[in-house]
Amino acid sequence: MTGSESSFTRRQLFGAAGAVALGGLTATTLAGCTAPVAPTASTWTPPATPMRFPKGYVWGAATSAYQIEGAWNVDGKGPSIWDTFSQAGLGHIADGSTGDVAADHYHRWEGDFDLLKTLGVGAYRFSLSWPRIQPTGAGAVNQKGLDFYKQLLDGLAERDIRPAVTLFHWDLPQALQDAGGWPSRDTANRFADYADIVFGAFGDIDAEWLTLNEPKTLAFNGYWYGSHAPGIMDPNAAAAAVHHQLLAHGLTVQAFGAHNVKGRIGPVLNLTPVTPTDPAAKDQTENVDAVQNRLFLDPVLKGSYPTNAIGTENGQLPADPDQFAALVRDGDLATISSPIGMLGVNYYGVAGVDLNGTMVKIHKTSSATWQQIWAPGLYTLLTRIKRDYKKVPIIITENGIPDDPMQNGLNDSARIDYLRSHFQQAARAIEAGVPLEGHYVWALIDNFEWAEGYTERFGLVNVNFDTQKRSPKKSFDWYRGVIAKNAVAPK
Repeated sequence: MTGSESSFTRRQLFGAAGAVALGGLTATTLAGCTAPVAPTASTWTPPATPMRFPKGYVWGAATSAYQIEGAWNVDGKGPSIWDTFSQAGLGHIADGSTGDVAADHYHRWEGDFDLLKTLGVGAYRFSLSWPRIQPTGAGAVNQKGLDFYKQLLDGLAERDIRPAVTLFHWDLPQALQDAGGWPSRDTANRFADYADIVFGAFGDIDAEWLTLNEPKTLAFNGYWYGSHAPGIMDPNAAAAAVHHQLLAHGLTVQAFGAHNVKGRIGPVLNLTPVTPTDPAAKDQTENVDAVQNRLFLDPVLKGSYPTNAIGTENGQLPADPDQFAALVRDGDLATISSPIGMLGVNYYGVAGVDLNGTMVKIHKTSSATWQQIWAPGLYTLLTRIKRDYKKVPIIITENGIPDDPMQNGLNDSARIDYLRSHFQQAARAIEAGVPLEGHYVWALIDNFEWAEGYTERFGLVNVNFDTQKRSPKKSFDWYRGVIAKNAVAPK
């Protein structure tokens, strides 16, 4: 990528948090701030014996529709914002690629599910493509789209693998973006209609139901930084996209109850522990924490927005706070905080915060330069949720790293080290009383990695995108051993 896009990749949020904004929040529905816990120090040492997980702990793997399915215009599917964004060229994708074919999972899902069975996972997280089910995001349903996902659900049942179904993983129907996208309140209402369709078709299936994946990333990368679809650079649009995605989440939780759907439901939030790089950066760090974490956790779990997420100070989201407050109508926060059955947490790493309120490097990164590797940060995050919020079951819905380019593509020992250390911290959190019930590795197979195209490979299984051949990596066999023993051994 070129220009400003090169600064913000898949989940990279560095730098923009220090931008200039327009004033303090005025909404009476906002709540106060508590200081984040620094994730930079750890005196804990993993034990010399395997750490065992509770009986029934769920091990899984995860993917998303646009990243693996391909078949972008097959069997009645409508275009999504990612079809439009990637096909436009313009330097949007690092290698100039698209997700038109991706891993061709649409035609190869049975072989991929056999890999899941060999791996031994208890659950598989995947997403539904909204425009495959409802091509324009409103109106007529595409039965062939529903039929495809019915095949997937039946295929998982045949293999005794529990589904974790994400209703939305960033592939908004292009027609809805043309009508205003997530900055428009109407999109939340259209999403509620879509949820009705999904629950009407599949509500008898016992599953983990996940409303939206990473509303932060879509809002910030898609509407603030412009590095993701739909490629807009407007912090006010980003703030509106945050609220309307959260509103869509709440409306979906309510629809879940109205349909008496089997299983349980919750959102998927990507959260980032932050710590000041200077003792004088305490306020800036609290602002960044509000933007990165509390702007999403607080409304879902407390029914309020943090007071210091939007404003003029360093580290705040540079949107107009009065304009944001006007979006929050009576009853919205009650809807957003509708009781959930579980909380999905995506964890990739941590960040430091400097005096400018900018997120900066404090730990080594993976080959994805936005990802600062610090396994103790997972423990910090999980225990913080337990401490600061009401009790809710937690599932780690994504956790992983891309291949190390210095290693052979199949001999991915760096991924094994990463997963081992994070599994250990998860076990440590359980011992500390965190109600953690499962861990999904990102990702099952190599895929289209958003703005990075095919240049970053997160899979436990290598995909040759020329031939679509699947080849399990060393981490696949290692993870299979962890699952079989329900324990993680020391290195």
